[in-house]
Amino acid sequence: MAITEQALLAAMASVQDPHSGKDFVSSKALRNVQISGADVAFELVLGYPAQSLVAALRSQLIEAARSLPGVGNISVNVRSEIEAHTVQRGQQLLPGVKNIIAVASGKGGVGKSTTAVNLALALAAEGARVGLLDADIYGPSQPMMTGTSGDVESLDGKLMEPKQAMGLQINSIGFLVKDEQAMIWRGPMASQALEQLVRQTRWDNLDYLIVDMPPGTGDIQLTMAQKVPLTGAVIVTTPQDIALLDAKKGITMFEKVSVPILGLVENMAVHVCSQCGHHEHIFGDEGGKRMAAAQGIDYLGALPLKLSIREQADAGRPTVVAAPESEEARLYKTIARTVAVKIAQQGKDFSSKFPTITISKKS
Repeated sequence: MAITEQALLAAMASVQDPHSGKDFVSSKALRNVQISGADVAFELVLGYPAQSLVAALRSQLIEAARSLPGVGNISVNVRSEIEAHTVQRGQQLLPGVKNIIAVASGKGGVGKSTTAVNLALALAAEGARVGLLDADIYGPSQPMMTGTSGDVESLDGKLMEPKQAMGLQINSIGFLVKDEQAMIWRGPMASQALEQLVRQTRWDNLDYLIVDMPPGTGDIQLTMAQKVPLTGAVIVTTPQDIALLDAKKGITMFEKVSVPILGLVENMAVHVCSQCGHHEHIFGDEGGKRMAAAQGIDYLGALPLKLSIREQADAGRPTVVAAPESEEARLYKTIARTVAVKIAQQGKDFSSKFPTITISKKS
């Protein structure tokens, strides 16, 4: 009995995307189906980076294809194809950057910077090209967290070259000022400095630029939300009521300027004792989860308050790199993939495909 494409696709429909829950046939992720006698070949093209899932997905697809009688050799190629997605109306994409994700919090001290750098590293570990912009003008922390330092270089005298570390392209105001120098700038100066960091860095073909935002909803945050092409925002909070109160303000700010909220991360959700492993909800239990439900946004997951996470970030080797097989690294990777899936489901930006029309006078 000859194998038909219809029968093969029907068998493949039993395999679902672990994040979206949709099968790969109806979502048109299965491409380039080829049948030669008993042999079959096809591609699975994901709209998000998922290097750690490739082996499992490939095995599931092969098993589904084997369910067809008479199937011989099976060739499956699993790859990611990350595209640029829509941003706020009136904004143009940055050169060399497909998607910009703001990692924000309404309040300081909730672990936003640690979350931002680990999400960036998680996306890179999953196979994406990732940049990290430290937008905290007054208190930059990413140079320490990424183990980077030194003056910013420029090859053409116009654009800054990002630092390279752990597979990331990185820029920060921390590279332009001394560690002990206080940034005594009024709002407009700080906002202008941020715009320069964003637009005058030579980002090289990034799938995602993660922006570590300063806490609060002031001038710098509004500059990012109104003048920088954001694909979406991730809100970081602890379960504590006072942190949740400020997180709502951050959510409201992004919603007012039409920046999609990709979801909420509940950091320091539970304390894990480094001596005995005892779990204790120091800042409250599932406050972030309840707020996400009340606000109608996705709950991306919870991360523990654990000594090793802080130590690894302070040492310039965050958890995803320092302990890639740890439970915490797995959590960061799951959250990062979920964010990438949310972006993949948004509308695509086709501005780069539009023709350029030039009007000239006839001589």
